[in-house]
Amino acid sequence: MLIRLLRTYLRPYRRELGAVLALQFVGTVASLYLPSLNADLIDHGVATGDTGYILSAGRWMLVVTLVQVLCSAGAVYFSARTAMAFGRDVRSAVFHRVGGFSAREVAAFGPSSLITRTTNDVQQVQLLVVMVCTMLVTAPIMSAVGIVMALREDVGLSWLLLACVPAMIVAVGLIVVRMVPRFRLMQERIDAVNRVLREQLSGIRVVRAFVRERAETRRFGDVNAALTDVALRVGRLQALVLPVVMLLFNGSSVAVLWFGAHRLETGGMQIGSLTAFLSYLMQILLSVMMATFISMMVPRAAVCAERVIQVLDTDSSVTPPADGVRELPARASVEFRGVEFRYPGAADPVLRDISFRAEAGRTTAVIGSTGSGKTTLLSLVPRLVDATAGEVLVNGVDVRGIDPDALCARLGLVPQRPYLFSGTVASNLRYGNPDATDDELWAALEVAQAREFVTAMGGLDAEVAQGGTNVSGGQRQRLSIARALVRRPQVYLFDDAFSALDLATDARLRAALAPHTRHAVVIVVAQRVSTIVDADRIVVLDDGSVVGVGTHHELLADCPTYGEIVRSQLTSEQAA
Repeated sequence: MLIRLLRTYLRPYRRELGAVLALQFVGTVASLYLPSLNADLIDHGVATGDTGYILSAGRWMLVVTLVQVLCSAGAVYFSARTAMAFGRDVRSAVFHRVGGFSAREVAAFGPSSLITRTTNDVQQVQLLVVMVCTMLVTAPIMSAVGIVMALREDVGLSWLLLACVPAMIVAVGLIVVRMVPRFRLMQERIDAVNRVLREQLSGIRVVRAFVRERAETRRFGDVNAALTDVALRVGRLQALVLPVVMLLFNGSSVAVLWFGAHRLETGGMQIGSLTAFLSYLMQILLSVMMATFISMMVPRAAVCAERVIQVLDTDSSVTPPADGVRELPARASVEFRGVEFRYPGAADPVLRDISFRAEAGRTTAVIGSTGSGKTTLLSLVPRLVDATAGEVLVNGVDVRGIDPDALCARLGLVPQRPYLFSGTVASNLRYGNPDATDDELWAALEVAQAREFVTAMGGLDAEVAQGGTNVSGGQRQRLSIARALVRRPQVYLFDDAFSALDLATDARLRAALAPHTRHAVVIVVAQRVSTIVDADRIVVLDDGSVVGVGTHHELLADCPTYGEIVRSQLTSEQAA
């Protein structure tokens, strides 16, 4: 998965990667040439007292050093640009993929996991790209060229290379192999911490209302301790690497000096060559050590890449049509024909054999007990989920054949849980229509019975916190209704959008809405009878099926389920 992700998203940056490879090659060769120059300086300059040779060799060493510095700096520059661009592209791909998910896919992954995959997981792979370009690329070059240069200095000590380098690879490789499952578990524990923290921040009022601070602190402590336990186990393995590497590093130095001294004594090599060979061995081991440290990052990056690929490979259950209809009939309508909806693997459908039609200029209400499928039914119209059987038609065309932009342009949805974005009142209202004027915004606020409290907040430029947490539930609902009104759609979908309003405000709002929705389809999902008592048509759901269709008085006479709902909310006089 890691190779696939890197190959896919690094392909546009082949030139930059080529520049990195060329610069790293030149810079590494230059750094490996320095010990050879230093050996010549010692053997032919210092040993013989030739000052001129020392100065000449020193100037060459300065030139080589300058080339090495420039190449290294250039390689780091292109590496950083490539890695940052790679991270940007992957995050963008994940974001757009998640943006196309239906509610089913979002629920399958979970919001906290999707956030972790988009941020932390991508960052781990991005960090690996940086380290590979800046350090790992030099390792094979330094090892290969270093071995050649070391053998050029003295072949008699070459057996030390055959002993030290494999020992380094085997010792560190055994440690790295044990890290892979722990890194996978660490990412899952990070998901759990994010999930618990997100729930606690979102539900802080509930936590305080039920005095559950200590319980939530213990809950967070449990998931945090689980993450800490895995991190400590990984940390212990990582901490073991450096002592092992340094033991082999220093042992190799001692071995070179020990056996090299014997060769010096017998005249088999010169002191400059011994110095150069020691430098080459250290550089070779250093390259192996760098490769080892990078390989420690590979398991975690591989796990993260696998999680990112899972998101990128997941197709939405709601797929846009290849050649969607953009021009719809002018007459607005919404029709359900034998609609069924079933979650994957579920024994029973949530909705079964739903059939009714909502016409323009009429208000169609949907009512039923909790869990009867009202919200799911409404979600089928904007294709938040797709029906598993039957058809949902808007203006006489199946929604699965309509271009998504054309479909959404005709719908104004006020969800059951109204959500406001951080910004201002105006920016939230213009979410429905970016070109709306201030007068249009105030007119929508007037209809939604929100003008008064928006004025008290400071007008259209008043700040709105993320999620609308600085306003009450009823105010959020009214701002959401105003946002839908600014859009001026052909179809209004109110999903229990009046539940947080008091009865007086509810009545005023519905009276003000009537003139603005007289030429549009209005579908209202509600649990409160007083909200839908005046609807032109009421559809009664029970356990996912339609058990009654008609006006309030017709259903009171013919539909026992509706009568039971009415009696549970209204007195006999109010019901009559």
